[in-house]
Amino acid sequence: MRRGKWNIVDWILGLTLLVSFAACSTIDEDMSDCGEKFEMEYELQLITNIETELQTQLTIGKEVFVADALSSHLAKIFTGVAHDIDLSFYDISSEAHLRYHRSDVINDSVKSYSLFLPVQKYRTLALANLQNNSVVSVVGGDQSSTLALVQKSGEIIESHETGIFTARTDLEMLEGEDQTFHADLYMANSATVLVLENTDGVDVKDIQVYATGFATGFNVNDSIYTFVDNPPLVHAKSIDTGADDMLCFSTINFPSRDKAEGDEPLWQYVVYVTLADGSVTKSVLEMEEPLKAGEIKVVKARLQIDGSLQPVSTEVGVSVTLDWKQGGSYESEM
Repeated sequence: MRRGKWNIVDWILGLTLLVSFAACSTIDEDMSDCGEKFEMEYELQLITNIETELQTQLTIGKEVFVADALSSHLAKIFTGVAHDIDLSFYDISSEAHLRYHRSDVINDSVKSYSLFLPVQKYRTLALANLQNNSVVSVVGGDQSSTLALVQKSGEIIESHETGIFTARTDLEMLEGEDQTFHADLYMANSATVLVLENTDGVDVKDIQVYATGFATGFNVNDSIYTFVDNPPLVHAKSIDTGADDMLCFSTINFPSRDKAEGDEPLWQYVVYVTLADGSVTKSVLEMEEPLKAGEIKVVKARLQIDGSLQPVSTEVGVSVTLDWKQGGSYESEM
C-alpha cells in the first residue's frame, strides 16, 4: 500500500470530490450535472406498550381516572408525529465523515425529500423531536461513529421533555437509476409511573419522587446506550389524578440496562415523604424488570401511616428509613 505524500493525481481527485459535495448540497434544485437525484422517506414508528400497561395495571375503581390522566399527560411523549427532524448523511468510503446535514420542522409522521448527492454509499442517521428538549443534546455530528444523544449531567435532573426518535440506514446510490430509500425512526426514551394509594388518609406535607438507574446517553450509529456508575436522580413530575387518595408521579428518561449486574436492581424509585410533624421517611423501591425503549412501567404502592411505601407487587423490593435526616450528597444505591 502506498503511503506518504499525495501525488498530483491524488490531489486532483480529492479536489474534484470536495467541489462535487459543495455543489450538490442544495435540495430540490436542478443539479443533475453534479450528482444523482434520489428520494429519501422518513417515517416515525411508535411501538409502545402504553395502552397495554395502563389497561392491565390501572383498572380498579379510581385507578381508571389515574389511567386517563396519564394518557393525557404522556400523549405528547408517546406520539407518532415528529415536530422536527435532523438528517445527516455520511460517506461510508471516507471514514464516515459528514457530507450533508439538514434540520426541518415537519409536524408530521412521514417526510419525503428529493436529494442530489454524488453517487456513492452513504449511511444516513436521523433524529426527531430534539428541538424542544432542553435535557438532551446532540454531540459528535462530524462523523457517524461519534453522533450521540447526551443527557444533562448533575446529581438531580428533570425529565426529558419530548419523545425522541432515531434511525440509521445504509444506502448505495447507483448512477442513472431512479431510487427511493426508506428509514424508520424508533423511540429512544421511555417513561416510568409511580401510583401511590393514600386510602388511610395519611397527613402528608410533601412527597418528592425520583427515579434512577437509567442510561445517560445514546450512540445513534450503533444504537447503544451509555451508562455511568452513579446515574442521576430523575425528578418525577406530579400528575393531577382528580382523586386525593390516588397520587401519581411520572418520569421520562432513557431506558435501564437489560440485565442486572450482580444482585443490584435494574432501576429504582427513591421517595421522600414529609409527614405533618415534619419527619421524613425515605423509601427505595427496587425493580427487577428492565425498562426498555418506547416502554412505560407502572409501579403501584400503598402509603403507610409512618410515611413508608408498601409495594403492591411482590416483585418490587423496598427498603425504608424512618425519620430520615439529609446528609451529604446522594449516592445511588445501584
